[in-house]
Amino acid sequence: MVRPPIVLALTALLVVGCSSDGDPRVQVAEVGRATVVEAVDAPGTVTARATASVTSPAEAVVVEVLVQDGASVAAGDVLVRLVSPAADERLRQALTAQRSAKASVVSVPQADLGPLQDQVDLAAEASFAAGREAAARIPDPVLAAEAHQRVEEAERRFAAASAASRASLDQLGAGAQSVEAALAAVTGSQRVQAAAAVTAARQTVDALLVRAPLAGVVTLGAGSAPAVPGAADLSGLLDGLPPAVQGPAQQALGASGSAGSSTTTSGGLAVGTPLAQGAPLLTVTDVAGLTVEAEVDETDVLLVQPGTPATVEVDAVPGARYPATVRAVDLAPSTSSGGGVSYRVRLDLQPGLTGDEEPAPAPRPGMSAIVDLQVRTAQDVLAVPAAAVVRDEGRDAVFVVESGRAIRRDVRLGALGHDQVEVLAGLEPGATVVVRDADRLSDGQAVRL
Repeated sequence: MVRPPIVLALTALLVVGCSSDGDPRVQVAEVGRATVVEAVDAPGTVTARATASVTSPAEAVVVEVLVQDGASVAAGDVLVRLVSPAADERLRQALTAQRSAKASVVSVPQADLGPLQDQVDLAAEASFAAGREAAARIPDPVLAAEAHQRVEEAERRFAAASAASRASLDQLGAGAQSVEAALAAVTGSQRVQAAAAVTAARQTVDALLVRAPLAGVVTLGAGSAPAVPGAADLSGLLDGLPPAVQGPAQQALGASGSAGSSTTTSGGLAVGTPLAQGAPLLTVTDVAGLTVEAEVDETDVLLVQPGTPATVEVDAVPGARYPATVRAVDLAPSTSSGGGVSYRVRLDLQPGLTGDEEPAPAPRPGMSAIVDLQVRTAQDVLAVPAAAVVRDEGRDAVFVVESGRAIRRDVRLGALGHDQVEVLAGLEPGATVVVRDADRLSDGQAVRL
């Protein structure tokens, strides 16, 4: 993987020769300061910024295709015109149902029996008054008292009956009002449903005039009439039959395959072909802004943040390099092709340059790429060549040449570049470190410069 050039103030010293006692010869470098760029490589795929697929809104027939395959269109441009008797019929039925729902008014007849009860009460009151007057004219005091008592008892019973009657009349009126309110709610719901059905049906009819959902490049494509399963195999078998029976066999298979015709556009979208609801019509791809989706291993993803710069190399354009910037990092993991856990990182891709510093061709969606994410940059820091670092038992170390011997020094590292690494502790500027085959040395071993 080619990485950005890194300038190191290291002086390489190579002396070829051996001492008489066979001490190993070593290549060394002087420790200096440099800018170290730590990068993470990840496989990626070029993708379009947006893609929209359009399907048939109903059972329909293509009557006109107004755009060529591969043409650039603006959002809202009319691309295809369909006709659908079924959709038109559904709209007609929905409008009829809506008119019926609007005209539907339900009312419950309510009889006002209050005046009749008032008349009964007045008649009873007059009757009781006449009874009291008749009782008062009885000469015998005992009989007069008994008659008066009977009038009062009858008056109490009537009062109770009258009150119960009025309560029943009130409940009857309230019940009628409740029924009327419930029926009104039902009819209101029917009106809402009818209006929703009209809206949906009208949207379907409007969608028969297919428009571009976004600006981009059109790819035409619609499913043709379904083929008879095995028809190709059966037609091949017909060739092996005797000539006398080939004709009857073809008739037995059916002549529908040869009947009828359709006119096909350059993109394969057939004019006159019936389409099922949901059949693919076309796809519009926005290639104005390309993106890259990279699969970053779980061990490196925490180093990647929105805004992280990167360089992208596309397999189809050898030598070209495209700048990119991380836009988002997925929270949910995915399983990589190697079986490990990775996270999808989305980057905005910018125009690139070839190896000759000429403008590189724009990649196409779906092309494979390698993404070099520059996760950390340490400027003007103490650095050594990456080959000088030896890792043993979980510790990092280098070998410093002092007085003809290789002395092991444990070091603490920072940014890890491809060619150089940052040293945070364990070395001083100007030290001479072994930069080749350091892993073959032992602490204190005599070496030859």
